[in-house]
Amino acid sequence: MSRTLVLTLLLSLVPSLAAAQTAPSLPAGASPASLPAAEQATVNVIDRALGSVLYITTAAPSSGQGTFSSPLFADPREEGDQGTGSGFFIDAQGFALTNYHVVEGATRITVNLRGSRQDFSARVVGTAPDYDLALIQVQGVPAGLIRPLPFGDSDALRVGQTTIALGAPFGLQFSATSGIVSAVERSVPTGVRQIAQNAIQTDAAVNPGNSGGPLLDSSGRVIGINTQILSPAGAATGIGQSAGVGFAVPSNVAQRLLPGLRAGRTIVGPVIGVTLTPFELTDLSEQAREQYRLPRAGALVSQVQPGGPAAQAGVRGGAARVQTPLGAVFLGGDVITAANGQLVETNADLREFLFGRQAGERVTLTVNRAGQTLTLPVTLAAGTPPPAGNR
Repeated sequence: MSRTLVLTLLLSLVPSLAAAQTAPSLPAGASPASLPAAEQATVNVIDRALGSVLYITTAAPSSGQGTFSSPLFADPREEGDQGTGSGFFIDAQGFALTNYHVVEGATRITVNLRGSRQDFSARVVGTAPDYDLALIQVQGVPAGLIRPLPFGDSDALRVGQTTIALGAPFGLQFSATSGIVSAVERSVPTGVRQIAQNAIQTDAAVNPGNSGGPLLDSSGRVIGINTQILSPAGAATGIGQSAGVGFAVPSNVAQRLLPGLRAGRTIVGPVIGVTLTPFELTDLSEQAREQYRLPRAGALVSQVQPGGPAAQAGVRGGAARVQTPLGAVFLGGDVITAANGQLVETNADLREFLFGRQAGERVTLTVNRAGQTLTLPVTLAAGTPPPAGNR
C-alpha cells in the first residue's frame, strides 16, 4: 500500500473516531432525527409553504436575430426569450401573485408545483407595473395542489423578526433561505418607472429567480413579495447575486391592490395632475430663489394640468418660461412642502407619498406660494399606464 493511500485512509477515519469519542449520548427514547423545538417549527413552516410556491417559466418574442435560415434546422428564435421566476397561490381558485417583471411581455407562462411533474399554463389577470406586481391564474390545477398562503400585516413588522424567502434562485426550484427583517420602510426605486417606494429589507439570501416569491414571517404568513436585490457584484458581472441586501414589496401594498388586479386592471400610481421641474430647489442659485421667492426645499410645480385634481384644488403653476440645460420650465409656481402633514423636501418625496395612496383618496397638500403658506385638499386621480417597455 502506498504512503499516499495510507494517509488518505487515516484522514478519512479521523473524523469518525473523533465523532465517536465526542458525540453526546442521546437521551433515552430520543430519535437521532429530532430537532430543537424552534428549528422544527421553522422546518414545518417551510415544508407547508413550499407547497404553495410556483416555479414560473415564461417565453416572450425573441429579441435576438438568427445567424442563418434553413428549412433543415430549427430556428432558435421560435422558442423566444426564456425567463424564470417565482410566485405563490393566494386563493383556492388558482390565483397567484408574482412580480410584474417576471411575466412582462410573456406570450406563454408555464407553472410547476412541488410534488407534481405536470406543466400547468397560466394567464395574466391584472398588473401593477409601477409596483412590480402581477396577478396570474394557474389553469387546470387539481384542487389538492392549490394551497393558498395567508397574508401577514407588513405594517406591524419590527426589525429583527425572522424572515423566510422561498423561490427558485438561479432556477433551483422550491428553495428556502432565512434571515431577519433588516429594515422597514426602506425607500427603494421600484417598478417600470423606478419610482421610490417603501420596501422591506431582509438579509435572507435572495437571488435571480426568487423574484415574485413570498417572504414569510416565522408563522408562515406572507409579509412581502421578493422583488430585487442590491448586488455590487452584479454591477460588475451583469449577473445579480445576493449580498445580504434583498427587498420585498410589503404585503399590505399587495392586498390593497388585489381588488383592482382581480378586476383585470392595469394599476399605476395615482396622480395630482402637475408637472414638476426636472431639478430640485437645492440646484437653484440663491439669486434665483430670491427672484422667484422660492423656499430651499419642496417640490416645485412647473405646470398644472387643466381640469386635473391639482387645478380643481387651486394649485398654481409657474408663469415665467425659462430655458434651462434640462429644457424649458415655468418658474414662479407653487412649491409643495408637505402632504398630509408629511414633509416634502424633494420631487421624489412627493412621488413616494403618492405611490402609497390610491386613486380617489383625498389628501391635503401644504404649498408655499411666494412665501405664503396655503393648505389645499386634493382628490387623487388614476395615473396613465406607462408605455410598454418603458423602464
